[in-house]
Amino acid sequence: MTLFRPCIDLHQGQVKQIVGGSLDDHGADTNYVSPHDAAYYAELYQQHQLPGGHMIALGPGNEEQVLQALAIWPQGMQFGGGVNEDNAAGYLEAGASHVIVTSYLFESGQFSWEKLRRMKREVGAERLVLDLSCRRSEGGWKIATNRWQTVTETLINSETLKELSAHCAEFLVHAADVEGLQAGIDDDLVMLLGEACSIPVTYAGGARSVADLQRVDALSNGLVDLTIGSALDIFGGSGITLAECVDWNKKTQSLLTVNHCAGSIMRSSPYASGKGSSRISLG
Repeated sequence: MTLFRPCIDLHQGQVKQIVGGSLDDHGADTNYVSPHDAAYYAELYQQHQLPGGHMIALGPGNEEQVLQALAIWPQGMQFGGGVNEDNAAGYLEAGASHVIVTSYLFESGQFSWEKLRRMKREVGAERLVLDLSCRRSEGGWKIATNRWQTVTETLINSETLKELSAHCAEFLVHAADVEGLQAGIDDDLVMLLGEACSIPVTYAGGARSVADLQRVDALSNGLVDLTIGSALDIFGGSGITLAECVDWNKKTQSLLTVNHCAGSIMRSSPYASGKGSSRISLG
C-alpha cells in the first residue's frame, strides 16, 4: 500500500519548494522559502517516524545544511545532489541511509553502465537509489538530469525499469513537468511505475491533497509511494497537513499488520512491513 514519503529540498543553502521545470543556473521559480534549516525538518520527520524520505541538494552551497541534517537522524533519510563515486561513501558515513544518483550516470546524454558498476562497487546496490526523474516527450518520458534541464535519450519504460531494478535498492521519480505546480499527479507515469517496478519506488510531482495519496494507491495497486512538497502545510501549502500524512501512514501500517496476521504474503519494503498489493493467500 502507498506510503507518504517526506522530502527536504535545498537550494542556495535554504530549504525551499520550487517549480521543478524552472530550475537553472540563474535560480528558480519558488513556491516557498523556509525560515527553518534542513536539520529542523530531519528532526520533525524523525519525531513522526517518517523514514525513507529524501533530501536533495539542488546546486552548490548546501553542504553544511546536508551534513547537519544527516547527523540529526542517522540512517533516516536518503541523500542526493552531486553524488558521485568519490563522495558517495562519505555521505553514507555522515548518516544517509542511501545515496541517490542521476546526473553522474550520464555522459553526453547517454547512460553509462560502467559508471553504474563503479558506483555499485563503491556503496553496494543495497545503498543505492536511482533518480529517474523525467520529462514527457513524444515517445513517453525521458530521464532528465542537471537539475532536470538536460533531457537524455533514455526512456522510462518497462524495459528500462526492469533492467535497472537489478542494480539498485529503490527508484525515485520526479515528474519534472508537474513538480511544484500542485495541479495533479501524472497518472500515466504512476501507472507505469506500478506495473513495471519490482523494487520500492517513490513518485513526486503535482500532489496536492490526501486524495492524491488515495489516487497513487489505486493507480499503482499500492506499489508506489508518494512525496508531497509544496502543498504541505510545513512548506507553506494549504492542500494537506503533515498530521494528515502521518495519520495516513499509521492507518496504512495498521492495515498491513492486519493483512499479515490474516495470512497474506505481500511485497516487502524497507519502510512498511509487507508493503504491496500482490498477495499470495496461505489459507
